[in-house]
Amino acid sequence: MIGSHRLEKPGRMSEASDTGVDRISQAVGCVLARMVPLGELQQQIVGAAPAPYRVVLYRRYMLRLAVALAQQTGAEALVTGEALGQVASQTLQNLRVIEAASALPVLRPLIGMDKAEITQAAQAIGTYSISIQPDEDCCTLFVPRHPATRTTLAAIEAAEQALDTPALVQMALHGVQTVELHFPALGAPPSQAKQRSTCSASPSHQ
Repeated sequence: MIGSHRLEKPGRMSEASDTGVDRISQAVGCVLARMVPLGELQQQIVGAAPAPYRVVLYRRYMLRLAVALAQQTGAEALVTGEALGQVASQTLQNLRVIEAASALPVLRPLIGMDKAEITQAAQAIGTYSISIQPDEDCCTLFVPRHPATRTTLAAIEAAEQALDTPALVQMALHGVQTVELHFPALGAPPSQAKQRSTCSASPSHQ
């Protein structure tokens, strides 16, 4: 499993994000966590794009970065935690526009779950208490007051004309940090943590 996590600025994750990655690693055994700095990229979007489109633009760039990281390791799909209608970027129209930026299939295992079901799943793997902690991450620092909920691909692509997409993607990729985490599965004896020496894919960005 190769995880991509967004940082509002280069450097170490916040304590809440760090703990969250640890919990997910415990659930799956081994994670290559790719830390992607997005703060500067998002500032460029804020300065160049209409405010209502920002969230959709952020998500499209996140997918482009995830695709680039996936291609480095031979991954054939992306997996996200999106759930239909939960937030402004996850309306059916916006999901379609966002996914158009991806060159890989986007799998959404939570897409039909409601908030109660997602909360129950998070509690089961030990991430719920972390998810409700206040944390000024890149999702909260640059969100407009009234994000658009029914964007069109034509409008978003027109907004992207004011941005140098290849340069912005390369800038963020240049700051990627990779952390390899090993944990036994939840409920397994701690000794199992030593049975894996490396994750299944080797990091190409250090």
